[in-house]
Amino acid sequence: MWTHEESITTTASPARVWQLFTDVHGWKNWNAGIDYIQLNGPFAVGTTFSMQPPGQEGFVSTLTQVTALSGFTDETVIDGTKVIVDHRITPLSDNLTRITYSTTITGPQADEFGPMVTGDFAEVLAALKNLAERG
Repeated sequence: MWTHEESITTTASPARVWQLFTDVHGWKNWNAGIDYIQLNGPFAVGTTFSMQPPGQEGFVSTLTQVTALSGFTDETVIDGTKVIVDHRITPLSDNLTRITYSTTITGPQADEFGPMVTGDFAEVLAALKNLAERG
């Protein structure tokens, strides 16, 4: 098993962060690790999305948990290795919000996938924060 957690604090409201989370096509605006992304239905439990990182094979993920204004979890299974990423929004005060990405990877390639999946999370969160704070 491989686990990783990364967080950032922003002055953006939980509603603003949620708006950016649910605009799946817009993820490319704050995640340089996405060349292509397509949501295959509503932003709800059971819906899949197809994603392709730059220069890599595409994959399909499933939304396994969605709670408005609080966050969502997605699951991807590639060759028997399961990648679960939990994206949380936590209000800290009237003008501070924490955004947290928690990752759990299990399966035969967990140690290989871990750094590849989470290696850019600090940059992704910083870009998400910047976009969210611009309104």
